[in-house]
Amino acid sequence: MATVNFRIRSKANKPVSIFIYVSLEEGNVISTPSGFTVHPKDWSKTTKRPKQNSEETKKTFSKLNNLQKFIYDEVNTAQANGILIDVNWLREKIDQCFNRVKKTDNSLVTNHTQYIIDNANTRKIKGSNKIGLSERRITGYKSFKKLIEAYEKEIKKKIHFQDINKSFVDRLTNWLMNKKNYSINYSGKILDNLKTVCLDAEKIDIKVNPYAKQIQGFKEQNSDRMIVTLSFEELEQIRKAELETEAQENARNWLLIGCEIGQRASDLLRLTPDDLRYKNNRIYIDIEQQKTGKAVTVGVIAPHVIDIVENNFPYSISPQKLNKHIKDVCKLAEIDEMIEGKKYDKKTKRKKLDYYPKHELVTSHTFRRSFATNYYKKIPTPVLIGITGHSKESMFLEYINRREDKDLNADMFMQFYETIQQNKEPEMKVIKNAANQ
Repeated sequence: MATVNFRIRSKANKPVSIFIYVSLEEGNVISTPSGFTVHPKDWSKTTKRPKQNSEETKKTFSKLNNLQKFIYDEVNTAQANGILIDVNWLREKIDQCFNRVKKTDNSLVTNHTQYIIDNANTRKIKGSNKIGLSERRITGYKSFKKLIEAYEKEIKKKIHFQDINKSFVDRLTNWLMNKKNYSINYSGKILDNLKTVCLDAEKIDIKVNPYAKQIQGFKEQNSDRMIVTLSFEELEQIRKAELETEAQENARNWLLIGCEIGQRASDLLRLTPDDLRYKNNRIYIDIEQQKTGKAVTVGVIAPHVIDIVENNFPYSISPQKLNKHIKDVCKLAEIDEMIEGKKYDKKTKRKKLDYYPKHELVTSHTFRRSFATNYYKKIPTPVLIGITGHSKESMFLEYINRREDKDLNADMFMQFYETIQQNKEPEMKVIKNAANQ
């Protein structure tokens, strides 16, 4: 049976803290300051309370009695419900007992995540001289905080930075993947975010478990990734398809533009006719990518896309509505090859791997992948990377699920070399006259 009592730890000639200690079982004792003080000369070792020799000590005596009963009841409730009782739990219960306004505990993962969100507009962006997190990144931190709060409810305990050891990370990973059935990529991203928040906290001298530096996220293996793209032939089917509504026409225009300029939906859907720039009778689009902050310039050259952007520029639409309409567009265009992919299952509320008609798997993310896949090996990879915004060729190849072609650079060199030789002016040679010999 648990016991709750008090003690002081000093005999100094000045007021000292009164500690509350809870004995849960033999050898398992937790203790923390109660928030009250007493002069050692006014402390009774017999009652383990202040002596009732003044109005102040009488008040402290009464409050400690109330605290003892409150904590004892809370301990019994927590043990009955399997809640972990530790020093952090005890501190929270003391504050609850007296309705204390508690200063923000910056040792909590959720509190520091909220600190990042609250100061998003003044945070420096890594690798640049800019400040201010993107809306996408802020949304990511909000989602991360919400998930950590859900896990705290699961384990019935607030998560402190000091708690994040290997055992904690293993349990969190198991909960994400086996209980919540989150995807491999999403679960791995949560661990990446956890590490990021830990390292950020450490920068402002918050004590963090040393293991945090070893946290590693993860992704699906390339062989397990399901990438949906639209070939040039399929895009031509879509371009010629008979559609039924204005919304479908608008979605088709976004799809055709997206598959030719290779940008994320978040950047694509922000475009307006004012973003078009003309130079030497050519059309350029200058884009600052929201996710990376990179500035890229895309040339519009496909005749059908030039016609769209000059004469029928699509109107603004949300990504959710676009994803719905483009599925209808692709269905009408008979993009119905059965392919393996993952589709959201309303019953499980997770994506289910199966074979589906291709039009059911097309999303706005298909645009950028189609651009990268269709033009790979037709256009030099560094040029494509300059448009998609990938920082390295290896990332680009992973994005389109291709292995590095080690012959490609050699082939390109030989092609350019042959072109140079063909364009070379013939050399004049002096031929000796035999008669002069």
